Amino acid sequence: MKTYQTTCVYFSATGTTKRSVVEMAKILDESYEEMDLTICNEAIQESRFGKNDFVIFGAPVYSGRIYEGAIKRFKKIVGEQTPCLIVVAYGNRDFDDALIELYDLAKTQGFIPIGGAAVVAEHTYGAIQVGRPNEVDLEEDRKFAECIKQKLMRKELTEVPMPGNRPYRVGGKGGSFRPTTTNECIECGLCSTLCPEQAILKENPRILDDGKCISCFRCIRQCPAKAKVVETQEYQTFVKDFNIRLAQRKENLYILN
Repeated sequence: MKTYQTTCVYFSATGTTKRSVVEMAKILDESYEEMDLTICNEAIQESRFGKNDFVIFGAPVYSGRIYEGAIKRFKKIVGEQTPCLIVVAYGNRDFDDALIELYDLAKTQGFIPIGGAAVVAEHTYGAIQVGRPNEVDLEEDRKFAECIKQKLMRKELTEVPMPGNRPYRVGGKGGSFRPTTTNECIECGLCSTLCPEQAILKENPRILDDGKCISCFRCIRQCPAKAKVVETQEYQTFVKDFNIRLAQRKENLYILN
């Protein structure tokens, strides 16, 4: 039986995408490896994978597309007819063209997408599907990974097309809401270190580069002093309506043949 070295390659600003892809990787290979591409792409080196590798690509959905910064980083990952699984995480609205976009990218980079998943995660904004992926979701991820594991035992690995449209819808860019810093800031610099686009000044983490910020809210989630906030009336009005519109739970989608 052929065995594969599994690597999960992901962009995950708030950690929810990472939770799902890592849970799948654990089932596929106890000695799985991780490539976290969330931090700014200048430091990311080109990586190549062969036919004995298996890669899980994971990315969040930004307005129905893969975030364009994640796309740039994934383009440094090259396969040699390497089987892969593509996973997108979305905040309970819709994944739109994100799966097919990641599918197309994987193929262009030399990978064979043998399966895909669109998993629901807590939305970055408001209070939508808080805590997801939860244990029920992760158990579904594990069961799907078991199915992928069985497929990897076949002699021929078939490609699986993904839902979506070409040309893709407009999306994939950051949001417009900007965090501010309260007097609780202890200037530890963690937000600057973890910012996916280096939008927070290292010398003074209270200063945000508006042009670089993508509204991923990673700084808000990670700040140990809870000093990063979004308190504008515009944001409060937006999330009040958003919470209502996206209140109905959606289920994870797993695609395999």
